[in-house]
Order: sequence, then C-alpha cells, then structure tokens
Amino acid sequence: MSVFTRRVRGFRLLDLVGVGLLVAVILGVYLAKTMAGRERAEIATIERQIKAEKARIRLLQAEVAHLEQPGRLERLSVTYLKMEPVTAHREATPDQIIDLARAGPPKKAKAVSAVAAMVDGANVVPGVPPPPPPEANPVRVAQAPRPPEVPR
Repeated sequence: MSVFTRRVRGFRLLDLVGVGLLVAVILGVYLAKTMAGRERAEIATIERQIKAEKARIRLLQAEVAHLEQPGRLERLSVTYLKMEPVTAHREATPDQIIDLARAGPPKKAKAVSAVAAMVDGANVVPGVPPPPPPEANPVRVAQAPRPPEVPR
C-alpha cells in the first residue's frame, strides 16, 4: 500500500494531511491579520504622539521667540539689572584695546554661593533676580459693580 492510497477511518491519508495543512494556513493568516491590526493601532498611536510633539515644538519655538524679543530684554535689563546703554566715553580706542589685550582678563571676584548668602543674612542671593520695584507693577483693585437700587 502506498501513502497516497492508504485509508484511515474511511479517509485517504493524503486528504487528512491536506486538511491539516489548510487549517494551519488558515490559523496562520488569522494570526498574521490580528498582529497586523495591533501594529496598525500602535502606528496610529505613535503618529498621534509625533503630531502632538510637533505642535508642542511649535509652541515652544513661539515662546522662545517671544522671550528673546530685544525690546522685552531691554525692559528687563533696565528694570531688574539697572543696566543702561554704553555711553561714548566708555568706548575704547584702538590703542586702548591693545593695552587691554596685553593686560589680560580682569580678576574675578569669588562668587558667593546661595547658601552662604542666606547664612550671612544677605538680601541678595546669587542667581535670583531681585523683586521689581513697586512702581513697576502697580496693583489695581477691582471694583465690584453696585447692584441697582430698587425704588420703594
């Protein structure tokens, strides 16, 4: 008896092997389709995250552009740091620049740490800007509207 003609419970062995392979192929296709659906959902989630991150990047770029405006920086430097434009008598001539280059960089004062400043009771803490003067931001108190009077 050959493998092609052998019968098991009324079915040819070749038919049983074919049905088994068909079931295996069907299960394989089903599992592949299920995994592809999960991958598609993950891809959609990641694309939404990328879109949200791009929107956040645009928002942060707009915020940086606002914070770097020269007019704003000038107002802050005048208000908090008491800076002012350099006057003409503070500018160096070419001869003075050569002398300054030969002298080297100026000596730096030792920076006080924030903890040491707090222990010493200093009013100025390094790295923390002082509060603005009170006249820079006047406080306005909101007035509640009076209810209409009812005639008696």
